[in-house]
Formats: sequence, C-alpha cells, structure tokens
Amino acid sequence: MSGIKFLLDTNIILGLMKSSPEVLALLRPHGLTARQCSYSVITRIELLGFPGITPEEDALIRQRLEKFTCLALVPAVEDVAILLRRTRQVKLPDALIAATALSHGLTLLTLDQGMSAVSANFKPTVS
Repeated sequence: MSGIKFLLDTNIILGLMKSSPEVLALLRPHGLTARQCSYSVITRIELLGFPGITPEEDALIRQRLEKFTCLALVPAVEDVAILLRRTRQVKLPDALIAATALSHGLTLLTLDQGMSAVSANFKPTVS
C-alpha cells in the first residue's frame, strides 16, 4: 500500500469531524495527510449504520471518508481477528479493526486504550 501508514478507528474519524481537541492533540505529532490514512470497512459500517442518522450526516460522513482509503475484509484480516477473539476476548468490531491494522502493518490510531494495547502488543502468527 503506497504511502498508507495509519488506520483510523471510528472514534478518531468522529473526532475529526467534530474537531475534538483530544483527537487533534493525538494526531498532531504524526503530521498526517489524508493519503497516509485508511479506515476499516467496519468503521464505515459503524459510522453509516448509526440509528437515526440524518441524510445530511450521511452525506457528510461519505464526503469525509472519500479522503481516506477504505480497507476491505480479506481472509488474512479475518484470521487475525479470529486470533484476537480467541486470545484477547476483544469485541468483534474492535477485533476486525485492530486486525486490519495489524494485517496491513499500519499504526492504529484510536482513543480506545484497550484497542491500542491489543494492536501494540499482539504479534499475529496465523497458521
């Protein structure tokens, strides 16, 4: 993947949309560009599948997501997510997002300390 270095968790994308000081402070040291960022298809589902989303919010989310690369679920990601679920008891959406970052060798940017720990300390060995 040319130039992609980061996977943005759902809470990071929401924070960017709201200009959250916490998210902006987390991202500032990385000097991110949109071309360096990606997100999991699970994040897309979480954002656009939110109950009660308005047509305006839907359009804004889609517009913002277009700036980043969407990474699909592929068997390698699924295998790492399975390992995470078996060994770390991680919730399925979190396991899939963390597995996407791990499988692609990307740094996961999240406000979720549990997910940060999982992706930082997990070395997948899929047989």
